[in-house]
Order: sequence, then structure tokens, then C-alpha cells
Amino acid sequence: MEVLVGLGLASAAGLNAYLPLLLLGALARSTDLVPLPAAWAWLSDPVALAVLAVLLLVEVVADKVPGVDHLNDVLGAVVRPAAGGIAVGAGTASTAGDGHWWTVALGAVLALVVTVAKSAGRAAVNATTVGTGAPVASTLEDGASLALSLAALLAPVLVLVVLALVAAVALVAVLRVRRGRGISAGGEIV
Repeated sequence: MEVLVGLGLASAAGLNAYLPLLLLGALARSTDLVPLPAAWAWLSDPVALAVLAVLLLVEVVADKVPGVDHLNDVLGAVVRPAAGGIAVGAGTASTAGDGHWWTVALGAVLALVVTVAKSAGRAAVNATTVGTGAPVASTLEDGASLALSLAALLAPVLVLVVLALVAAVALVAVLRVRRGRGISAGGEIV
């Protein structure tokens, strides 16, 4: 279960840095579902929750605006892996009782991989839709981040289902972009 929690939280942070952290902190503060160890208790502090809520709002809005979303992705290349490491460290520590440094590192790497894929996908969406697809893509990413975070924290087995759905949606989008741009499966322009 610890692996699924980490996988879900890191993937979620790769899509939206602040959402999994805010959910971790809010659930730890208001329920007994997510007990945070002392080293990660700061996530449930009211000031930390307020800061995370403001940062989440800024990221959600910035990611919907073509052009600004690119700047958000550039900043996200640093912020999202850090958030992924923190989320995995805190989330797996709450399930396994410890927060090894390597879980934080693996969370950061996984969040970076997801962030790079998100940025590449967003560039393709913006190029093929002249930016009009940015709000739609961003909303789907936010929804996937929320679903992954909730699955990781409340029903870790569902992380695999959500990841499969996210991969399927991404594959369909890539195929549509390729078809729309006239690019063959081998990468040649048709």
C-alpha cells in the first residue's frame, strides 16, 4: 500500500504541485484518516494550509491562461518535484511510520517525470489549438491530480485505476494531435 500511496501522490504533484499537499494537510488536520508523523506535522498547520490554498489558486488560474501556462510549467519543473518529494515523504510516513530520504527522492523523480510529460503534452495542445485547448487540458490535469490524491490517501488500490484512466486519456489526446497535425506513427509529417 505504501508504494501505491507514494505513486499516487507523486503523480498528482507532477500535475499540480499544491493539491496533494493541501489534501494531506487538510485531512490530517480535520480527520484521523491521515496521521502525519511529527516531522511532517507542519503540513497541517493553519498557516501552511492557507499558504498552500493560495498557491493552489494561483497555479489553477495561471495554468488556464495560454502563455502564462508555459511560465507556470517552467516554474513547475522545480516546484512540482519538490512537492512530489514532500507529498511522498509525508504520505508514506503516515502509512508506514517512517519517512526515509529515498522515498522523498523517488517521489521527486516521479513528479519530475510526470511534469515533463505534462509540459510536453501541453506544448502540443497549445500548438494545435492556438492556445484554446489550454483551459480544457489544465482542467483535466487538475481533475486527475485530485483523483490521484484522493485515491492515494483514501483507497490506494484505486491509484492503479486512476493512472490507467489518465494514461488512456493521454494516449487518445496524443493520437488526436498526431491525426490533426498529419503526423504518422513513425513521426514523419504526412
